[in-house]
Amino acid sequence: MLAVLGSLSLRQWESSAELLFREQARDMASMAAEKVSMVLLRTEDDILGRIQAILGGSDGGPGTLGQFLAEAPLIRRLYLFDRRGRLLFPSASTAEDRGLFAGLLAEIPQSFWERGGRRHLIWGDQVVLAAVFKTRGGAPALAALALDLDALRREIFEPTLGRLEGPTVLAVIDHRDRAVYSREPVDQAERVITTPLGAELPAWRVALYQPRGASPRQAVRRQTTIFMVAFGLLLVVIVAGLVATYRLVQRETEMARLKADFVANVSHDLKTPLSLIRMFGETLEMGRVPDERTRREYYRVITRESERLSRLIDNVLDFSRIEGGRRLYDIVPTAVEPLVRDTLEAFSYPLSQQGFKVEVAVPPDLPDVPMDAEAVSQALANLVDNAIKYSAERKSLRVDARIRDDHLALSVADEGIGIPPEEQGRVFEKFYRAGRSEIQGRRGSGVGLALVRHIAEAHGGRVTVESRPGEGSRFTLWLPLASRA
Repeated sequence: MLAVLGSLSLRQWESSAELLFREQARDMASMAAEKVSMVLLRTEDDILGRIQAILGGSDGGPGTLGQFLAEAPLIRRLYLFDRRGRLLFPSASTAEDRGLFAGLLAEIPQSFWERGGRRHLIWGDQVVLAAVFKTRGGAPALAALALDLDALRREIFEPTLGRLEGPTVLAVIDHRDRAVYSREPVDQAERVITTPLGAELPAWRVALYQPRGASPRQAVRRQTTIFMVAFGLLLVVIVAGLVATYRLVQRETEMARLKADFVANVSHDLKTPLSLIRMFGETLEMGRVPDERTRREYYRVITRESERLSRLIDNVLDFSRIEGGRRLYDIVPTAVEPLVRDTLEAFSYPLSQQGFKVEVAVPPDLPDVPMDAEAVSQALANLVDNAIKYSAERKSLRVDARIRDDHLALSVADEGIGIPPEEQGRVFEKFYRAGRSEIQGRRGSGVGLALVRHIAEAHGGRVTVESRPGEGSRFTLWLPLASRA
């Protein structure tokens, strides 16, 4: 019976370690793919901008294009065609080039000449970037740029992926499933997961490998073998050993679950502002916004979502500093009303989009209060973000500040789902997530309120909560008017 229990516990440990490793591998491969796509897209923008400047200028002749080609290591060959498919640059071509021309022009529909933009094509073993430009005379010209794979490895993959690698190996796989880039050979390694690289390199993928014998499952098995040998040698203490092992497995499993939840929730929260920034950025880039007023609104959305992204990252970084005892505060007298106004301004877009009724009650004659403005703004932002996240049908938000009992009471109230009395004391614990069904669809990192409590206590104050299920919640940050000695 004891042997069966020990075997089951060790299998659970093995499965938990494998699951955590695969989730982390998926996140790492996705991050690497997004980083490569972003760097490559930025490089392409620079190259296409220079070509447009040459073709639209007065010196857009073959000599200038040849000089540009010599200065752009990422471009192995450059071809220029008019709308009838005639080669404008270079003046001579090989049989191999003519085969590429025929395939390339067949892939380009007539609508592409009118619409413009760029397309990424795979022809044989070549990656080709095609784009339509306006020449100085106004006629369209198609530029086909064959990328240099050696330069792609040297200029893009090595600087971008080299710093992300650890015990595992990141590799770039082409459309023929060949390793185009890797820090070390992957022939004997085991492929864990692959992620598409996107439109910039169609059918190419980022793959994550682990050396043979280095998988979490095998590591756990090695530990299991050592444990079983020790277990046989220490037969007289077998009962104590089994109990200790079981507790260790339980603790490790719980920590693995908490870490996995934390990584998954933070990744989800980061993807939302990134998706909005990308959507509005691409809309602006493609010129689909006709008037200046809408463009300015899109710029404001991008700015606010960038601030939201920074706030999410700051939460994680500050939590790490707090855990390591490295978080410092610069407490100086600070005006309350501008701090509240600026913090709420960062949430103006989600508040308006979700139809929130916002009330702000901050008396203009409030005295300056000793505080670290950045930290208190972060705490207030976390409270406002929670109020938005956990509001149900009634979209109402109230922020007020008042002086009470020699303290500044800064409150954020909503009319959302509320918190049961038995959970109100635990919501400030790190990683704590209530288990009620009505919040399961609302993701969060689980560290926001823990940061709020730490910030309040670092100022010599406290944070309180008043809440009833179904009626809403009111969080109050109490900051002393006199700075601590």
